[in-house]
Amino acid sequence: MAVYTEVPDSALSAFLDAYDLGTLLSYKGIAEGVENTNFFLHTAAGNFILTLYEKRVNEADLPFFLNLMEHLARRGLACPQPVRNRQGEALGRLCDRPAVIVSFLEGVSVKVPGVDHCRALGGALAALHAAGRDFGITRENSLSVSAWRPLFAQAEHQADSVSPGLAERTRADLDLLESAWPTGLPGGVIHADLFTDNVFFIGDALSGLIDFYFACTDAFAYDLAICLNAWCFSPDGSFHRDRAAAMIAGYEAVRPLEAAEVEALPILARGAALRFMLTRLVDWLNVPPGALVQPKDPREYDRRLAFHRQARDARDYGRA
Repeated sequence: MAVYTEVPDSALSAFLDAYDLGTLLSYKGIAEGVENTNFFLHTAAGNFILTLYEKRVNEADLPFFLNLMEHLARRGLACPQPVRNRQGEALGRLCDRPAVIVSFLEGVSVKVPGVDHCRALGGALAALHAAGRDFGITRENSLSVSAWRPLFAQAEHQADSVSPGLAERTRADLDLLESAWPTGLPGGVIHADLFTDNVFFIGDALSGLIDFYFACTDAFAYDLAICLNAWCFSPDGSFHRDRAAAMIAGYEAVRPLEAAEVEALPILARGAALRFMLTRLVDWLNVPPGALVQPKDPREYDRRLAFHRQARDARDYGRA
């Protein structure tokens, strides 16, 4: 989450007039994250999140995301729900941006996850995959392997200014991943962005998942690989095998991995790390002037890639 678009008070008031949310008591921008403009709204009806969709979100994809959140909630998954206006519409426009209000989810994210957090996350991820199996809409993953080289082209000439040798390392990773990327794995709806700031806990109990705006149709094990990257490394690149083992065990307690998924885990984890290194790299080099945003450091994922290049099989990730 972030703030790229400033919203005048008058524009926000006019937008909210279409909703039955009562008087706006306060609002503030949310600086965390990097993709969309987000505000915390406090109204007479309660607390909500207002999102204005920026850059990588295609407006045509928004019905997929909004319908998915409603579908998952009907299947018992704790996630935000779109708020519909008096005309029954969830999607509106504000400051020339597509805009949605969603319910506020209670809980806090953890900055440094422990083993129990990772086990709970694994179970919740598998529950998400199960809940989405009968979702009737599909969406191609627009940031899968075929998108990585064009993405790199946007930053290749400046990559070595971020980290010496980064361009050469990235070209080698792309060559390998494009030739070895697995196909035919079990798949369906995946979250594709389940970082620690998109998972809430109340005490030690996982209370919900948020930010479904990269959700798509892809391999379930790739979603798990994204989470291994996001939850099981320190910023210096140190891998926490105990966290990874707990996450995989939590996942398999709900949905056991097939043999092909276990075999593909190292390449999926390497690809997931490259995907996020590349989007961070492009964002790092292209922060809009005046934007209230904290770009994520691509070097963290460059360090994680060093681990993945040495991994031989799923045992290196804690899967026996």
